[in-house]
Amino acid sequence: MRLFARTSLICALAGLFSLPAQAADMTIKVTVPKLDTAEYHRPYVAIWLQSPDRKTVRDIAVWYQTESKGEEGSQWLKDLRQWWRVSGRNQGEPADGVSGATKAVGVHTVDVPADHQALAALPAGDYELLVEAAREKGGRELVRLPLAWPPTAEKTLTEKGEAELGDIQATVRP
Repeated sequence: MRLFARTSLICALAGLFSLPAQAADMTIKVTVPKLDTAEYHRPYVAIWLQSPDRKTVRDIAVWYQTESKGEEGSQWLKDLRQWWRVSGRNQGEPADGVSGATKAVGVHTVDVPADHQALAALPAGDYELLVEAAREKGGRELVRLPLAWPPTAEKTLTEKGEAELGDIQATVRP
């Protein structure tokens, strides 16, 4: 009888340890504001996670002019200065797997499921969610949201840009 109880306990514990440690996900909303300028260009935007020491960097999305001849669109990714320094310049292809076209004025949602390369196997700890925008004949802006990972409860973080970015909202769910 004891052998059966031990075997059952071992099987139960093995099942517990085989579950994913962090099956959390995130939804990010980025507002591209309407600007009153003579010549308007859609901004390039990078969204990424990084640890305070910048040792862990995970790209979530990079929006840039994807439909252009040759490298015309990607050559301006350097204007996303913070992202370029920590991630962009180290990539053969700009943000492989997370690239997309620039976005028009409005609110844009990025769903980041638990199995996304940015969250999969992300060690527990303190991070920052960064959203950076740069616009031709415009300015640059970087918005930071502090983020503890993994979340223990659903939480919504918000920050507001001043010029190139509007409201930034991130909702994390365990």
